[in-house]
Amino acid sequence: MIAVAGLTFSLAPVGNLGAQGSTPAPASDNYWRLFVFGFAGSILFHETAHIVTSYAVGAHPYLGLDHGRPTVFSGIDSRRHPHKQFLFSAAGLIAQTVLNEGILDIPHTGGGAIERGILAGGIGTTLFYVTLGRNGSVSDISVMARTSSLSKTQLSLIFGGASAIQAWRISREGRYDHFFVRPTENGAAIGMTFSPPSP
Repeated sequence: MIAVAGLTFSLAPVGNLGAQGSTPAPASDNYWRLFVFGFAGSILFHETAHIVTSYAVGAHPYLGLDHGRPTVFSGIDSRRHPHKQFLFSAAGLIAQTVLNEGILDIPHTGGGAIERGILAGGIGTTLFYVTLGRNGSVSDISVMARTSSLSKTQLSLIFGGASAIQAWRISREGRYDHFFVRPTENGAAIGMTFSPPSP
């Protein structure tokens, strides 16, 4: 359900989402807000894939804290069922990779802020897990390495390679020109702008 909604939002043309008032704001005023919405949707898709996979293998996932960080736990005994634990841990990154592939492969005019946010969310999550987040006790990469014959380096190359190919494809697509730059009437701008509240 979330996957379909995310894909629908990402492929639909973004109309004028102006603020209240007599003159609607240009679509670019909402660019970063929509980008963040897409990015958050990608993260939610990742976590949902973990939860669905846990139920699919007969476990009962639960939310908890790992060193103060909210975490989805599989509810699987990884010593007795390493294969199920591997599937659970791989599900999030695989789901984001497949979602990004769908966006890049399905013909559409797209290229809007939400779509860019979803793509950036998938690539950014993978980048985190193959660098800074690869050694955490509940890191997807670490758990996959403990429950399979693959090393953390091999898993990092597999998932990082897929994301690198996607980033390369994005750089070659005209609809994604200036991928992290907000379009304006006079060119492009990096960062955010704040308007004073109307009286």
